[in-house]
Amino acid sequence: MAYMSMGEAHRRITEYLNRFSDAVSSQDGSSFKSLFALSSNSPYLLSLADALNLFQDANRLIKQSENYSQFADILVPLFRSLQNYRQNNLLEAYNAFEKTANAFIQEFRNWESAWALEALYVIVYDIRVLAEKADKELASNGKSPEKLKGAGSVLMKVFGTLAGKGSKRVGALYVTCQLFKIYFKLGTVHLCRSVIRSIETARIFDFEEFPKRDKVTYMYYTGRLEVFNENFSAADYKLSYALKYCNPQSTANIRMILKHLIPVKLSIGILPKISLLEKYNLLEVCQYINIVQALRRGDLRLLRRALQDHEDRFLRSGVYLVLEKLELQVYQRLVKKIYIIQKQKDPNRAHQVKLDVIVKALKWLEIDMDVDEVECIMAILIFKNLMKGYFAHKSKVVVLSKQDPFPKLNGKPVNS
Repeated sequence: MAYMSMGEAHRRITEYLNRFSDAVSSQDGSSFKSLFALSSNSPYLLSLADALNLFQDANRLIKQSENYSQFADILVPLFRSLQNYRQNNLLEAYNAFEKTANAFIQEFRNWESAWALEALYVIVYDIRVLAEKADKELASNGKSPEKLKGAGSVLMKVFGTLAGKGSKRVGALYVTCQLFKIYFKLGTVHLCRSVIRSIETARIFDFEEFPKRDKVTYMYYTGRLEVFNENFSAADYKLSYALKYCNPQSTANIRMILKHLIPVKLSIGILPKISLLEKYNLLEVCQYINIVQALRRGDLRLLRRALQDHEDRFLRSGVYLVLEKLELQVYQRLVKKIYIIQKQKDPNRAHQVKLDVIVKALKWLEIDMDVDEVECIMAILIFKNLMKGYFAHKSKVVVLSKQDPFPKLNGKPVNS
């Protein structure tokens, strides 16, 4: 830090207070929001933090002026948070910022218009980020991380403030998306349900009036929730919406959407083009290519190898179980290939597939199964409507329907 005189420190603090006061009196939301963005590490706020750490009597400056004193409950803890953030005391920075947030919420309720909504967005974002940093500090000191959970409680207060009538309600979806990020981080996704109900069933909200950015984020997270619930049709709709309306310049966000949308598409029988996987340089591109190839070829060995090699990554993404269930489609494709080969040799008997032939095909793929196990798999394929036919049990033959023996999913999930 460059040398700073006491007079310069006083000047910087006074300048900040004047900007704060002017922004409120003129209802200048754009200027106001920049005064709260701790995590942005802006040079202006960092220099203010240095001034505060040098000039120790800033609270007196706040309380002695009528222009500032009415906002003391916001400013005093905000200054303390800035000081601690600059000194990398992240737990204390969060604790102080939470007090600022609560005081700001109370003040925001009293303002009739939504002029300070952008500043509220910054506070909502920063309290989540600071909570994550504080929890890391707690964990590193052997203490239980609890601040992110506390931040979630603060954001629920914000949501309640925005859930009324009027222009402020347009901010509810942004807060909801920040809550989703907290709940997903904590592994408490069941808590998403209450805010989803409020957004989707409350008459005070019109989804189309929300900003596109927030709608995309909302559809991304609710799409992921549908994946957890194995509601793949709804997941496909929501994740496809997020992809369609995502900023085309935000390649990182597009990759995040595709990481969840591709397994959903695969589960409903839609195979992505390899060029799509390569275009966005997905970290998972290699394993998705192998999974797509396994589905095309009926290669169970290739599918299992891809799942095994990248199990940790798929588990972290929450898509492993979705991909694991693709085995049934691979079995279907394998039997279909056998059927096609038999049809070329003997069209009249192509619909009769001996279980021994399937056993040999699997053995060639280095997968050992006996006839009884294969019979069980074939029964599941018929039950799931992935294959039409019946068993000639004594002769160990699957007799396929002569009309459409392998129904396509056509964008619908495999029957449960």
